Amino acid sequence: MDLLPIFLDIRHQPCLVVGGGAVAARKVASLGRAHAQIHLVAPALTPELQAQADAGDLIHRSRDFKDEDIQGMRLIIAATSDRETNQRVARLAKAIGIPVNVVDQPEECSFLLPSVIDRSPVVVAVSTTKASPVLARLLRTRLESMIPAGYGRLADLCARYRDAVKARFADERDRRRFWDRVLVGGVADRVFSGHLEEADAVMARELAEARPSGGMGEVYLVGAGPGDPDLVTFRALRLMQQADVVVHDRLVAKPILDLTRRDAQRIYVGKERDNHVMRQEDINRLLADLAKAGHRVLRLKGGDPFIFGRGGEEIDTLAAEGVPFQVVPGITAASGCATYTGIPLTHRDYAQSVTFVTGHLKDGTMDLNWDQLAQPHQTVVFYMGLVGLAIILEQLLSHGVSPDMPIALIQQGTTPQQRVFSGTLATIQEVIAEEKPQPPTLIIVGEVVKLREKLNWFQKPSS
Repeated sequence: MDLLPIFLDIRHQPCLVVGGGAVAARKVASLGRAHAQIHLVAPALTPELQAQADAGDLIHRSRDFKDEDIQGMRLIIAATSDRETNQRVARLAKAIGIPVNVVDQPEECSFLLPSVIDRSPVVVAVSTTKASPVLARLLRTRLESMIPAGYGRLADLCARYRDAVKARFADERDRRRFWDRVLVGGVADRVFSGHLEEADAVMARELAEARPSGGMGEVYLVGAGPGDPDLVTFRALRLMQQADVVVHDRLVAKPILDLTRRDAQRIYVGKERDNHVMRQEDINRLLADLAKAGHRVLRLKGGDPFIFGRGGEEIDTLAAEGVPFQVVPGITAASGCATYTGIPLTHRDYAQSVTFVTGHLKDGTMDLNWDQLAQPHQTVVFYMGLVGLAIILEQLLSHGVSPDMPIALIQQGTTPQQRVFSGTLATIQEVIAEEKPQPPTLIIVGEVVKLREKLNWFQKPSS
């Protein structure tokens, strides 16, 4: 983030616009909506600006800009057609620390004016950080259709009840939970449909019936998917924004972690081979203890929590401790990685079944049903199998699988860092020795791997 997004209070503060043309008129309109005291310096004005000056809505100096015009100003916008004048205004303002914006000259600006969605008192600002004002306007247009005008009325209702909610709940966490509930329920629905009196009645009833939590929180066991943040479910995103504490694994991609609340406490409990930050038993205990301390805890796991994610062990502890919990499934790595590499896990001509197995070694062995895994017309997906690849190959070959059977290793699937290494059971070791893939990887064995070259659709973003 190259710029700090802020909202500046300029109500009744002197703000200077240099210029009197159509561009200046747009900037004056923006300042007017923010209730600024507008000073305008220009030898001539558009009819619109002249009418505002005549009505006393702004203070007009009918002349060219002078250096002393910047004195006492809270904010300055240079909007003339003369580049040198604009640069001079910017230089003088920066010298004494006054925020300045120069129209169409972002390199001269100390702040940028974003595209705005105004649902006062709700205001959404969009900026592309000098890259493309046109793109910012396109994004604003899209957001306009997604944010109903009713959000402004909903914010007004919140303001009216803010003190009452604060008086009702001494604990800040209870207040936040109350608002989380009512702002996505019947109160919001009635506001959006225009039934404001009903919304007030429902709000008053919700507040009267609400009870403090009594100190008990809740755990959200959420699957974060294989890496692409666009694959996170809507329900997962909602809970990610509600949690006070985030307990996350190594396989949770940073862009997904960034979707959680900015002020939430983050606790890393990632595990990798021979390096466990925290034992599983301790993680189970941590989740229960945090919830009992009143926190809403997000247990964020890569993939799906119930597919080689040990989620069942964690909620077993929570259930035994009487801790409330929710489980949100995620797209498991097998499905996500296969899809993003163009490998269908099942196909009428090649595979009528798919099997997920763990390739994680324990005591140097893999206790798997190799006879079953060697059966034809199926796809076998090995999770955590990179270290034990030699054993996987040896066992499949010794149980009758052809050396020509296709195999693919997918590293960091669904992300911009995705890499795919493919070959056959007979040749893949040479590929791995040369390419040296790193965890996390997923291994797919089956005739469906042949389709990858034809069906590969995912193009990684260029760096």
